Amino acid sequence: MAIIANGADAPTFSLDSHLETTVDLSSYKGQKNVLLVFYPLDFTPT
Repeated sequence: MAIIANGADAPTFSLDSHLETTVDLSSYKGQKNVLLVFYPLDFTPT
């Protein structure tokens, strides 16, 4: 697993949206600010 430094550019990736389309992070570059938040323990059994 690669560690990304604070303030570094995020690597590009694509995800399926709830609208049944694919969203590509690179499509926002230079257009909008994007905040990525990761919850590593979401969806894991407790």
